[in-house]
Amino acid sequence: MVSMKRVVHFLALFLIIAISPAAPAGSADYPVKPVSLVAAFTPGGTADLHARAIAPTLEKILKQPVEVINKPGAGGALGSAYVAASKPDGYTLLMGLS
Repeated sequence: MVSMKRVVHFLALFLIIAISPAAPAGSADYPVKPVSLVAAFTPGGTADLHARAIAPTLEKILKQPVEVINKPGAGGALGSAYVAASKPDGYTLLMGLS
């Protein structure tokens, strides 16, 4: 059986790899400010719980605070739209579930 700690580390690493192309080219010092991780569902739900479990590991890797923000509504569409409309600099991430 896979431990929860291993799953959290894997998911955090996956997020880092996923956002790497989002960092500006030539920006070796990314990140230089806090990162927002948007959970597009209600607090206490699956997306929120996973985001809060991953945030401390991301903070260790990124060496910056990771704030979990809940943007519930419309089956995740409001949170997704919020992230899509944010500046594409890699500082606003979506906690997506499949």
